[in-house]
Amino acid sequence: MSTRWFVHHAAEDPFAFPAGPGMLKLRLFVQNGLHLTCTVLHADRYSPPGREQPQAMERIGSAGAYELYETVIAAETGKCRYLFHLQDASGAYAWYGERGISENRDQAGFFQYAYIHQPEVLKLPSWSEDAVVYQIYPSSFNGGTLEGISEKIPYLQELGVNAVYMTPVFESPSEHKYDTTDYFAVDPAFGTLEDLKTLVATAHQHGIRVVLDAVFNHSGDHFFAFRDVLEKGEASAYKDWFFIRSFPVQQAPEPNYETFGEGIAVMPKLNMGHPAVADYMMEVAKYWVREAGIDGWRLDVANEVNPLFWSRFRRELKEEFPELLIIGEIMHAPGPWLRGDQFDGGMNYVLRDALLEFFAEQTAGPARFMEQQLHIEAMLNDQANSAMFQLLGSHDTLRFLTACKEGGRGWDHEATALRRMKLAVFFQMTYFGIPMIYYGDEVGMEGATDPHCRKPMLWEPETQNAELLGWYRKLIALRREYPMLRGKGAFQPWIVDEARNVVGYFRGRGSDKAGVILNLSPNHYQLELDGSSFGKNVLTDVLTGRTLHCSKKMVAELEPFGGLLLI
Repeated sequence: MSTRWFVHHAAEDPFAFPAGPGMLKLRLFVQNGLHLTCTVLHADRYSPPGREQPQAMERIGSAGAYELYETVIAAETGKCRYLFHLQDASGAYAWYGERGISENRDQAGFFQYAYIHQPEVLKLPSWSEDAVVYQIYPSSFNGGTLEGISEKIPYLQELGVNAVYMTPVFESPSEHKYDTTDYFAVDPAFGTLEDLKTLVATAHQHGIRVVLDAVFNHSGDHFFAFRDVLEKGEASAYKDWFFIRSFPVQQAPEPNYETFGEGIAVMPKLNMGHPAVADYMMEVAKYWVREAGIDGWRLDVANEVNPLFWSRFRRELKEEFPELLIIGEIMHAPGPWLRGDQFDGGMNYVLRDALLEFFAEQTAGPARFMEQQLHIEAMLNDQANSAMFQLLGSHDTLRFLTACKEGGRGWDHEATALRRMKLAVFFQMTYFGIPMIYYGDEVGMEGATDPHCRKPMLWEPETQNAELLGWYRKLIALRREYPMLRGKGAFQPWIVDEARNVVGYFRGRGSDKAGVILNLSPNHYQLELDGSSFGKNVLTDVLTGRTLHCSKKMVAELEPFGGLLLI
């Protein structure tokens, strides 16, 4: 019996979390290459010893140094104890519990999930699972006004999206509007409150939700409270709304107060732990939902704001507006903010990095790419994964098509850029979570990072890439048609062909699942498929309508830089 196996679990999110009423999902990390059979034994915490019921765990795949095993156990009373039994092919075994790994069951101890409370993490808006989001940078979209955006709602409906996220529209002296002057006013450059109401109403009439962007980490230096501090210094009633190091307040040559970023004087950091500041911003958040009827908030620099404020933010807003979507901008692993007490989901920049490596730069192969997908998934509970904005780019990044042209293998990498981007979009639209399209990506817009990624939208047909636009429309329509492609449907690796640069994965389970294959190679690819993997003898590639028949095996062919979506 080996006691040197590395395994890891904790009786907390994301290793143990509610999967539904009376259901608990468990994840176990096991050292890669051991090929263990993993079983969990579980019972009510107050049941006599020996009453534990065994349940096999499913190996999901390799995430690099570890393999991921999962299962969902019944916990009707909400109180659960459990431990793991691990065994290799030779018969060597070990028990694993909260006291570690042991050859003795009792010495391993039990993990304790004390109680499944009414799971806040399950309270996602009913519409989020089906959402496809389109991000708009207002000053660059159809004239730079809210009225102009309203005029293009039919275009968005035709594209197939059903939610719009706009960067800030509140009064600010800058073009980007992330330095707010008045949190209760629409910036005159964009229009009026009535224009915003009209936009939201028009979007709703076309089945499109509207998410606004709020900046509560910092304000602009024209914000009334900061102006008061500049004028009155230590005598200001608002001095504690910010983090002032000394008086009098100075902005140059270096600010003597905390700011967003590194000494950006026009963006003083707000003290969101101060009751008056928190009260003010709560009124801001509620005002725009009540007044304009918006459907969600995307929260800027969310990871630097006092988490106690976010807990209050979620609690009060969800009580009044249970269908409101709350997305935090966190440009690194967002797990601590997505445990059910703060945000529904986040902006998945960690996933974007993996997509850049594989599709655009081609510096990672299929094995690393698939390992990253499983690792990213394993770091969040299922509900958070289903509410992540899965993006290829945003107003803060270079355009994905530009990244594909700048990177890639071979002297002709620019010639393959569009096809590689199309495969990235194929992945995005067949992956779990909420796909987010950055305006203009669907028509082939290019540009480096800010400000080049924020150029005006291309509207003239002769300037648009019609092939790419048609591809987006087709994939969005397929995502909306087949439920297993949306939300939190299961994701499992299927094909990892390192030599030929091909990956495949399943979405869904049993006979209600889809198989996706991506050929990121300039060569044709042919493989034999076992129909039993799908539980059916006839499969259809819904991209082309081609039907594959088999009794046991079938042959599938992929064009260079092509894909299959088998259902």
